[in-house]
Amino acid sequence: MTMSKTRSEGSLPVVSLPLPVDVTAPAVARQAVRTTLGNLGLDGPEVDDVLLATSELVTNAFEHGEKPDRLEVEYSDGRLTLRVFDSGTNRPKLKEPSPMAARSRGLQLVHALADDWGHELCSGGKYVWAVFSLARADASA
Repeated sequence: MTMSKTRSEGSLPVVSLPLPVDVTAPAVARQAVRTTLGNLGLDGPEVDDVLLATSELVTNAFEHGEKPDRLEVEYSDGRLTLRVFDSGTNRPKLKEPSPMAARSRGLQLVHALADDWGHELCSGGKYVWAVFSLARADASA
Protein backbone atom coordinates (compact mmCIF):
# COMPACT_ATOMS: atom_id res chain seq x y z
CA MET A 1 0.00 0.00 0.00
CA THR A 2 1.27 3.46 -0.81
CA MET A 3 -0.02 6.66 0.64
CA SER A 4 -0.34 9.71 -1.56
CA LYS A 5 -0.43 13.24 -0.26
CA THR A 6 -2.29 16.13 -1.80
CA ARG A 7 -2.41 19.71 -0.64
CA SER A 8 -5.73 21.01 0.65
CA GLU A 9 -6.19 24.78 0.78
CA GLY A 10 -5.04 26.12 4.17
CA SER A 11 -4.13 22.78 5.70
CA LEU A 12 -1.42 20.18 5.91
CA PRO A 13 -1.37 17.64 3.08
CA VAL A 14 -4.29 15.24 2.91
CA VAL A 15 -3.16 11.65 3.21
CA SER A 16 -5.11 9.43 0.83
CA LEU A 17 -4.71 5.68 1.19
CA PRO A 18 -6.24 3.05 -1.07
CA LEU A 19 -7.66 0.29 1.11
CA PRO A 20 -7.49 -3.44 0.45
CA VAL A 21 -10.86 -4.98 -0.32
CA ASP A 22 -10.60 -7.64 2.35
CA VAL A 23 -10.70 -8.10 6.11
CA THR A 24 -7.26 -6.48 6.54
CA ALA A 25 -8.67 -3.05 5.60
CA PRO A 26 -9.32 -1.86 9.21
CA ALA A 27 -5.80 -2.82 10.35
CA VAL A 28 -4.21 -1.19 7.28
CA ALA A 29 -6.26 1.97 7.90
CA ARG A 30 -5.37 2.05 11.62
CA GLN A 31 -1.66 1.73 10.89
CA ALA A 32 -1.80 4.49 8.27
CA VAL A 33 -3.63 6.80 10.68
CA ARG A 34 -1.21 5.98 13.52
CA THR A 35 1.76 6.79 11.25
CA THR A 36 0.15 10.01 10.02
CA LEU A 37 -0.67 11.19 13.55
CA GLY A 38 2.89 10.45 14.66
CA ASN A 39 4.29 12.38 11.69
CA LEU A 40 2.08 15.32 12.65
CA GLY A 41 3.29 15.25 16.25
CA LEU A 42 -0.12 14.20 17.53
CA ASP A 43 -0.15 11.83 20.47
CA GLY A 44 -1.91 11.26 23.75
CA PRO A 45 -5.02 9.39 24.80
CA GLU A 46 -7.12 10.99 22.06
CA VAL A 47 -5.12 9.06 19.47
CA ASP A 48 -6.63 5.80 20.73
CA ASP A 49 -10.10 7.29 20.15
CA VAL A 50 -9.16 8.23 16.60
CA LEU A 51 -7.76 4.75 15.92
CA LEU A 52 -10.90 3.06 17.26
CA ALA A 53 -13.10 5.33 15.14
CA THR A 54 -10.92 4.55 12.11
CA SER A 55 -11.53 0.83 12.60
CA GLU A 56 -15.25 1.36 13.04
CA LEU A 57 -15.66 3.57 9.96
CA VAL A 58 -13.75 1.15 7.73
CA THR A 59 -15.49 -1.91 9.18
CA ASN A 60 -18.89 -0.23 8.77
CA ALA A 61 -18.15 0.51 5.10
CA PHE A 62 -16.95 -3.06 4.62
CA GLU A 63 -20.01 -4.65 6.22
CA HIS A 64 -22.85 -2.27 5.39
CA GLY A 65 -21.79 -0.30 2.34
CA GLU A 66 -19.87 -1.36 -0.67
CA LYS A 67 -16.33 -2.37 0.08
CA PRO A 68 -14.26 0.59 1.33
CA ASP A 69 -12.14 2.08 -1.41
CA ARG A 70 -9.98 4.68 0.30
CA LEU A 71 -9.24 6.48 3.54
CA GLU A 72 -8.39 10.17 3.71
CA VAL A 73 -6.83 11.91 6.70
CA GLU A 74 -6.65 15.69 6.93
CA TYR A 75 -5.37 17.92 9.74
CA SER A 76 -6.08 21.64 9.81
CA ASP A 77 -6.43 24.20 12.60
CA GLY A 78 -6.37 21.60 15.38
CA ARG A 79 -9.01 19.41 13.75
CA LEU A 80 -8.40 15.97 12.32
CA THR A 81 -10.86 14.68 9.73
CA LEU A 82 -11.12 11.02 8.73
CA ARG A 83 -13.04 10.16 5.56
CA VAL A 84 -13.78 6.65 4.34
CA PHE A 85 -15.04 6.34 0.77
CA ASP A 86 -17.09 3.46 -0.56
CA SER A 87 -19.06 3.10 -3.78
CA GLY A 88 -22.40 2.50 -2.07
CA THR A 89 -25.07 5.16 -1.78
CA ASN A 90 -26.91 3.79 1.24
CA ARG A 91 -26.81 6.32 4.06
CA PRO A 92 -25.35 5.27 7.40
CA LYS A 93 -27.88 5.31 10.23
CA LEU A 94 -27.18 5.74 13.91
CA LYS A 95 -29.39 3.20 15.64
CA GLU A 96 -29.65 1.84 19.13
CA PRO A 97 -28.36 -1.74 19.19
CA SER A 98 -30.17 -4.44 21.06
CA PRO A 99 -28.73 -4.79 24.58
CA MET A 100 -28.01 -8.44 23.79
CA ALA A 101 -26.36 -7.76 20.41
CA ALA A 102 -22.65 -8.49 20.19
CA ARG A 103 -22.36 -6.23 17.11
CA SER A 104 -23.85 -3.12 15.52
CA ARG A 105 -22.20 -0.56 17.77
CA GLY A 106 -19.73 0.94 15.29
CA LEU A 107 -21.51 4.21 14.56
CA GLN A 108 -22.49 4.51 18.23
CA LEU A 109 -18.77 4.44 19.07
CA VAL A 110 -17.91 6.97 16.36
CA HIS A 111 -20.74 9.20 17.60
CA ALA A 112 -19.42 9.00 21.17
CA LEU A 113 -15.74 9.53 20.30
CA ALA A 114 -15.81 12.14 17.54
CA ASP A 115 -16.66 15.82 17.85
CA ASP A 116 -18.84 15.42 14.78
CA TRP A 117 -19.52 12.80 12.12
CA GLY A 118 -21.71 12.34 9.09
CA HIS A 119 -21.72 11.37 5.46
CA GLU A 120 -21.63 13.02 2.10
CA LEU A 121 -22.85 11.56 -1.17
CA CYS A 122 -20.43 12.18 -4.02
CA SER A 123 -19.73 11.01 -7.53
CA GLY A 124 -19.31 7.26 -7.42
CA GLY A 125 -20.52 6.69 -3.85
CA LYS A 126 -20.17 8.35 -0.47
CA TYR A 127 -17.77 9.47 2.23
CA VAL A 128 -18.47 8.77 5.87
CA TRP A 129 -16.43 11.17 7.96
CA ALA A 130 -15.53 11.93 11.56
CA VAL A 131 -13.86 15.03 13.03
CA PHE A 132 -11.70 15.18 16.16
CA SER A 133 -10.13 18.13 17.99
CA LEU A 134 -6.45 17.28 18.46
CA ALA A 135 -3.65 19.60 19.53
CA ARG A 136 -0.17 19.06 18.15
CA ALA A 137 2.51 18.39 20.74
CA ASP A 138 4.59 21.36 19.48
CA ALA A 139 1.56 23.68 19.80
CA SER A 140 1.40 23.20 23.57
CA ALA A 141 5.06 24.04 24.17
